[in-house]
Amino acid sequence: MERFVFNECVYLGSNSRSCLLNELESKNYSKVLFVTDKTIINNGILDKVTSVLNGSNIEYFVFDDIKPNPTVENVTNGLQALNESSAQVIIAVGGGSVIDTAKAIAVVATNKEHKDIISLDGAVNTKNRCYPLIAMPTTAGTAAEATINYVITDTIRQKKMVCVDPNDIPYMAIIDAELMKTMPKSITASTGMDALTHAIESLITKSANDFSDMFAIQAIKTIAQYLYPAYIDGNDMTAREKMAFAQYVVGMGFSNVGLGICHSMAHPLGGRFDIAHGVANAVLLPTVMEYNAESPSKPKYRIIAECFGVETKNLTDDECVVEAINAVKKLSKQLNIPQTLSELGIKKQDIKQLSIDAYNDICTSGNPRSTSPEAIQKLYESLI
Repeated sequence: MERFVFNECVYLGSNSRSCLLNELESKNYSKVLFVTDKTIINNGILDKVTSVLNGSNIEYFVFDDIKPNPTVENVTNGLQALNESSAQVIIAVGGGSVIDTAKAIAVVATNKEHKDIISLDGAVNTKNRCYPLIAMPTTAGTAAEATINYVITDTIRQKKMVCVDPNDIPYMAIIDAELMKTMPKSITASTGMDALTHAIESLITKSANDFSDMFAIQAIKTIAQYLYPAYIDGNDMTAREKMAFAQYVVGMGFSNVGLGICHSMAHPLGGRFDIAHGVANAVLLPTVMEYNAESPSKPKYRIIAECFGVETKNLTDDECVVEAINAVKKLSKQLNIPQTLSELGIKKQDIKQLSIDAYNDICTSGNPRSTSPEAIQKLYESLI
């Protein structure tokens, strides 16, 4: 038996934010807490959302104290802002960091026994559904609006806590590509590669099934075709909408079947060195793909290659592995993604602790190939 958890409702398409007022009024919400960050405010993105409420009787408050790798302190401060506002619903407007923070706030708001935040680390089945939460992503990568997990950094332990809980999923997601137009090229690239990592890892993870494969395969096809155009021209709304669709679709899949050691290895890079999650995944992905080719999921590399337009009819499985990895490498280079950990400031002496952290990460159990701290260490070292 397989269990899948999805949003109750999703709006997809440019200007889908226009539905927000009717949705709030239909539930008699009169006070709203927007959870966002200062970049979203400075770029005028939040204004595009709040303008929908102009002329209404809905009062709104804003919490914007969130780091790119959100911390326990950010969540604690956000919870205080929620209590002070007396808001009836939280609306997260931002990338994965913002939405993850909002999810943590919403979970603790209805599960007071977890007010220390640290207790949410790992797979935690909280008692109560999270506070009413609407997610409006401004990047096309993390799919935080579609998943049952969120990541918060414990700065004391220098650890990214991967929190997994079906109660944290926003009841509504509004995927409006117009909110993504101002993404810098570097963010378009890194979040897009994050989405590709989600798709590839969820396709080959141990728990993958026909239903989740449907999401992963569609996402890889779409990303392979539209990520580079979105990177080259941020005003290409066809490419923006396709990427917004792809990252949401794969979120529906990986949230329910898990990921693998690419994410396990990326998490401590963010927790210890504050490296952007999408960048970490992008650097690691080809190397981890090569490692995982020696697993029962090897035949699926043919599918990955085909999604990138490779004719595989006359190719062996080994040749398909090479073609799939080369396609990912080519896209990464086109997007000007760093190709080594050295470029991110990681040194050889950092590797041992990173390897231990990665091995103990919750995503490791889903990897299609059995691994060890020593094997992970070798993968890190190959990228120094």
